[in-house]
Amino acid sequence: MVRILLAIILPPLGVFLQVGLGLQFWLNIILTLFGYVPGIIHAVWIILRR
Repeated sequence: MVRILLAIILPPLGVFLQVGLGLQFWLNIILTLFGYVPGIIHAVWIILRR
């Protein structure tokens, strides 16, 4: 629950706590830079998938 909340507030942090410094983390940073909402969607998807 805390990770999902962090994913909404700061998407890369939520992904980092879930998977570390991997491809998904860097992809989330790029998505967040292109738009906040795509970053949130990706972060929540990564957290719920694992």
